[in-house]
Amino acid sequence: MPLFWLILAVLGLASVGYVLGRRRALQSAGGDSRKLHSLPSYYGFNAALKSAVPALLLLVVWLLAQPLIVNNTVSELIPDSAVPESSSRGLIMAEVRRAAEGLENAVAAGLMTEEFAGNAGADVEEISQRLKDAGQIVTSEITQPVMRAAQHYRAMNTTGGRMMSVAVLLLALVGCLWGLREVAPAFRARNVVENGIRALLIAAASIAILTTIGILLSLVFNTIEFFRLYPAWDFFTGLNWAPSFSGRGGSSDLGVIPLLWGTFYISIVALAVAVPIGLFSAIYLSEYASKPVRAVAKPMLEVLAGIPTIVYGLFALLTVGPLLMKVFGSDGLGWMQAGTAVMTAGLVMGIMLIPFVSSLSDDIINAVPQTLRDGSYGLGATRSETIRQVVLPAALPGIVGAILLAASRAIGETMIVVLGAGAAARLSLNPFEAMTTVTAKIVSQLTGDADFASPEALVAFALGMTLFVITLGLNILALYIVRKYREQYE
Repeated sequence: MPLFWLILAVLGLASVGYVLGRRRALQSAGGDSRKLHSLPSYYGFNAALKSAVPALLLLVVWLLAQPLIVNNTVSELIPDSAVPESSSRGLIMAEVRRAAEGLENAVAAGLMTEEFAGNAGADVEEISQRLKDAGQIVTSEITQPVMRAAQHYRAMNTTGGRMMSVAVLLLALVGCLWGLREVAPAFRARNVVENGIRALLIAAASIAILTTIGILLSLVFNTIEFFRLYPAWDFFTGLNWAPSFSGRGGSSDLGVIPLLWGTFYISIVALAVAVPIGLFSAIYLSEYASKPVRAVAKPMLEVLAGIPTIVYGLFALLTVGPLLMKVFGSDGLGWMQAGTAVMTAGLVMGIMLIPFVSSLSDDIINAVPQTLRDGSYGLGATRSETIRQVVLPAALPGIVGAILLAASRAIGETMIVVLGAGAAARLSLNPFEAMTTVTAKIVSQLTGDADFASPEALVAFALGMTLFVITLGLNILALYIVRKYREQYE
């Protein structure tokens, strides 16, 4: 059964459980809801939750576990002789998955029968030719072990999908019957439903934590694998970034310092543009602007946040870069050699960050109690003095949070850097030279021609882990400073 229809069937059973549970509760009370411990709807929700939640939870766990089990099982079926020296088992499994998908699409399109696609004794060349004629496989040759593994992979997925549908529907039906069986006037349905809703809310809140842990673990394991192949000391202290995709990394220089320098340099330029303009805009909109002006200016400012970053990158490449070249290039001061430079990317990135600083700072300034302003005015302070000595100190934690959000966005930006700053990894103080950042190199390393098990590909995870640790340290330091200032202010 397709996944959409399976979910729809579970929700349908839950809806039936709600209707029957509510009706059964009224019948058990003789039509008088006052004899029930809870409202009739709670009895219906109890049956619906017991029907839907366990079934959907089983569905999620099955969808996560089945690919791992199938991949590990099929991978063990591929003999070592079928893995070329220039490849790896992971790449062979990727080919197996593509072939299995091609078989599935060919059967769905009626290009071959189910029996022929799953026949282990069928001629591999004939199957491959049919798939190539149908445009299902782009590789030039599929070996016999790969095709046999693809057939097994597809058969296991099909069987697993059928078992999943039966198990999920059976669990939903059992949960619905369980909820209906509990219906009785003395049953505390409201307590059960409220506890169930609280558990769902806790689960929803835990998703962010579990996602963070999953991302961190994926970075840690691949980073450890990278440092097994490349010295950690050379990575953290190297002043040269020159990856080579010709071998297994023996001729590559993978020093991270030039990338970190470019990341921080471009981010500092961007924050130097965004923080003053955004903060001053927030002060004007919250303290000085009239309601008609604010109603027009604030939405227009926030439009900048909805523009795709690729558009900002094109703006940097086609407009800002040539404009800076006219002023600082060979026709002007002679400081700039090309339109791609730190200043180009920094200015455009700063423009992109203005709404982040402005909108969040405006909200936190408006959240400062009016009584603080009135007390300051009562003591004879002017409006500017009140803003400088009362409003801004009270709003400092929120403003720092806005700046941190803007800094995180600047550090993680990629497209503006690629199009506006260039791809040169260098150590220089000249803001009119081309540089690059950690995020840009992560993309380039993962899209290169190296084997995924090579240092040139695994270095992307080490770069991501380094950036994660640095960002975390900056956030902790900022929170410490804000907390100390808040204690003095209070």
